[in-house]
Order: sequence, then structure tokens, then C-alpha cells
Amino acid sequence: MATYNYWPRYGAENYSVILPMEQSFDSVRSTVWMQENWHHSIILSLIYIIAIFGGQKLMESRKPYALDWPLFVWNFALAVFSILGFVRMTPEMWWSVNSNSFAYSICTASFAQSITGFWTEKFAMSKVVEFGDTAFIVLRKRPLIFLHWYHHITVLVYTWHAYKDHTASGRWFIWMNYFVHAFMYSYYAIRALNIRVPKSAAMIVTILQLIQMVVGVYIGITVYGIKTAGKPCQQTWNNLYFSFTIYFSYFLLFCNFFYHAYLKKNNRYEKPIAKKKTEAINGAAVSKKKI
Repeated sequence: MATYNYWPRYGAENYSVILPMEQSFDSVRSTVWMQENWHHSIILSLIYIIAIFGGQKLMESRKPYALDWPLFVWNFALAVFSILGFVRMTPEMWWSVNSNSFAYSICTASFAQSITGFWTEKFAMSKVVEFGDTAFIVLRKRPLIFLHWYHHITVLVYTWHAYKDHTASGRWFIWMNYFVHAFMYSYYAIRALNIRVPKSAAMIVTILQLIQMVVGVYIGITVYGIKTAGKPCQQTWNNLYFSFTIYFSYFLLFCNFFYHAYLKKNNRYEKPIAKKKTEAINGAAVSKKKI
């Protein structure tokens, strides 16, 4: 369970620059709020599911919205947020492993305080904001795959569940996610400007996501070994099982996505508009031959 004074810790005194919002962060108040309200993540997820499938139904008879500039601003903002989160979390992550140990980094939740505590809270709250990714998919009438919405709801519920107890391995999960999202949302922002990006860039993003899942599963197995050996490690059994289950399921789903998107010919994730253009060109060619 969460405590409010961890030692050793990497405090604000180790940062040369402290932002006003970081300085005013109250880790106790934030944690108590999450303990009292984490279950709302389930309610928000149910509303999200109803909204996206209801939205798809409403869009069936409507033309897709372009939303290129709003999409660029959205992805650019999330990219900047992710970069900042990664930059601010990295010194504490390096200290936890290098000045202590890997076991410390996955079993002591000292990151839930001070500057990294602020970015941990903002990470948890950002998972609600990221539901907006799906709104763009629905309004632009792009394919909505199971992996997308399943990932969004499980990450939200897991993150809030983990934060209320200061799950120590969350240090790694948050740090990795900030890193991957910094690349992912930057890539999406560039694509929103209709700039041609090599297919390899998209593959790299997916590979980074796969690596994240492998590390997540490894951490879960390691924590299990530590706890079964009777050693202290700050992660409840329920959260540990939850963590292992979703990370393993993500790994399988991302492998499936990688295969269909990048390895299989005529992949099903090709944009519908691109398919229609191809069909139109082929249709015109056939008509000319007939004439």
C-alpha cells in the first residue's frame, strides 16, 4: 500500500530547474484522491465504449471530417507532453537503477513523490485525455481495431489502480510509455500534415511498443519471484496479476498487428481512402481496356 515518505529518494534538490506546477505538487493529496476515486476509471471506460460505437453509428450516414489541423495540434501537444514527462522522469529513473539497484527500481515507489510524483499523476490523468485519439478515428471514419480501444481502457484502469497503491514497477511503465509516446505522437503529428513518412518509421514505433510489452512482462515475472521469495516489494498481488495479464495480452495483440500491418501483403490496416483510390484507378484502367 502507498506510503508518503520513501527513503532513499531522489528529491527536488537534485533538479537544477523546477517548474512552478512541480513545486506545488502535493503527493499526499493526490494519492488520497486516487484512492477514493480510482474506480471511476471503470465508469469512464464504459462511457468511452458507448461513445465510440455510438459515434460510429452516427457517422455511418455522414461524410468523414478531414480535421487535419486539429489532428496535428492534438498529436503535437501530446508529443510535447510525452517528451517533457520522459525528460523529467529520466534523472530519477537513472538514479534508482544506477545509485541503488534494479530491484529497488521495481520494488520501492519513491518516484511517487516530488517532481516525478507530479509527472506520475499527470501520466495517470493523461490516459483519460488520450480517449480523444479515438474521437478523431470515429469522426474521420478510419478503421477502429480492437487493439486500439482495448489498450485505451485497460491502460486507464490499470494506471489508476496502480497509482492508488504507489505500485513501484510503475516507475518503469510510466518512463517507457512517455518515451514511446514521444515518438508515436511526433510521428502522428507529422502524418497529420500529410508529409510522407517512410514506412520504416511506423514499424519502429510498433517495435518500440513491442519492446515495452516484453519489458513489462519481464518486470512482472521478476516482481513475482521477489514476492514469492518473501522479500518486500511494493506491488499488491492483485495489481501484479493485472499487470502481467494486460502486458502479455498487449504483446500478443501488437505482434498480430505488426504481422498484418507490415509483413502480410494486402494488409487490412491500409487506409480506406487509399484503397478506394486504388480501386478507382484499377477500375478506370479496366474501362479503357474494354473501350
